[in-house]
Amino acid sequence: MNGPGVTKKLGDAVLSDDSQGASRMNISRFFRLVAVPGLIPGLAAAGMTLVPLPAYAQEGIIEASDTGDTALLLAASLFILLAALPGLALFYAGRARTGAAALLTQTAAVAAAVSLAWIVAGYTLAFGQATNGWVGGGGAWMLMNLGNVRAGLTIPESAFALFQIAFVVLAAAIVPGAWAGRARFGWVVLFMAAWSLSLAPVMHWLWGGGWLSAAFGTIDFAGGLAVELAAGTTALVTALLMGKGKDFGPARREEPAPMLALAGALMAWIGWMALCGGSAFAANDDAASAMISAHAAGCAGVLARLALDHLQKDAISAGSLSCGLVAGLAGIAPAALYVSPGGAMAIGAMAALLSALSADLLRRIGVDDRLDVFALFAVPGAVGALLLAPFMAAPLGGTGYAEGMDALSQLAAQGIGVVAVFAWSAIVGTILALMASVIIPMRVTERVEAAEFDRPGLTGL
Repeated sequence: MNGPGVTKKLGDAVLSDDSQGASRMNISRFFRLVAVPGLIPGLAAAGMTLVPLPAYAQEGIIEASDTGDTALLLAASLFILLAALPGLALFYAGRARTGAAALLTQTAAVAAAVSLAWIVAGYTLAFGQATNGWVGGGGAWMLMNLGNVRAGLTIPESAFALFQIAFVVLAAAIVPGAWAGRARFGWVVLFMAAWSLSLAPVMHWLWGGGWLSAAFGTIDFAGGLAVELAAGTTALVTALLMGKGKDFGPARREEPAPMLALAGALMAWIGWMALCGGSAFAANDDAASAMISAHAAGCAGVLARLALDHLQKDAISAGSLSCGLVAGLAGIAPAALYVSPGGAMAIGAMAALLSALSADLLRRIGVDDRLDVFALFAVPGAVGALLLAPFMAAPLGGTGYAEGMDALSQLAAQGIGVVAVFAWSAIVGTILALMASVIIPMRVTERVEAAEFDRPGLTGL
């Protein structure tokens, strides 16, 4: 029993029985006035750390990415790479009479080289802060200092950067078909890595707040100008610089593996739909509408090309079907969001027809664009960019024109964009190709070319 004068040890404190009542009152009062009111906010604050919250910028503006939009863009990036690497690589390999294995190797190596070039410098030159309208600011070298959310969008800037790098890989995969069986491996990798950086100003002009979009209102929704026209034009000038192959002839020849080419084209079909849908940068009606337009244009391109072959008394072939499909898809890229499905069908059909006619014309005048790269990509890209102007009209089911624009002014803006991208790509492509050839010769030796460029060890550096 505890009597008067007996003490109790409480931790390191010693309390007498006489002071216990007062101590209980003091302790109770402490918890009522101090501990409990302070504990509740503390527990609340601790709990909040367990709940995901949007990030805040230094200015106090909430920067929250949308998971649905982000997932769309990441998936689209993967499907674009599917279109570029196995897709276009197989499409070309199935149509190449010589150099198919070397072409596949070059495509893979080029994809690696241009990806690194854009991680290091390309992205910031294209999509850095708009300054003078020609190139972006250099604040994101090596993809450092990327924003939590891309300005004006609801996606992380890292996802945006991946999507644009996939675009560049696709553009780079387009070019090598022009020189199948003739180009030296080392020159291809060196030239394409340098050339990929020349796309940065073009993308900035059109998509990064540069002069073509800001001053003239030129529209390129999904790369008809920045990817297809630029790559196809570069393919043409390098084919001219390289000269004709040993087996060149003006007549159209049978493709050695048309089913392989068709398999690659079908992969490209999926990838181009992702390219158009992803370019909406949001999982919404715009993305769905753009994908429907891409699908409609590809289908129309197939049927238009087969109809042309029938009228020309040519046999229906898997090769023609695949070329019509690719041309139709390339044609709708600049316009997919802005035209109706009916307009997309018209653009796809026109692109496929003009692609086939231009390929025959180039062969007849002696241009050895071996796999018709200019005809399959640059011509449809330009056609789609120009036809966007009339089919954008609201009475034809399009989205209508921006304030102050009409069909003629939009056509003029599109024409300026086509001329500017063509001229830039031709001039810069020629300069870079010749500069690279000073370091590594552009063309393989006659012995390698005569050996059909497919035996191991003959791709040469």
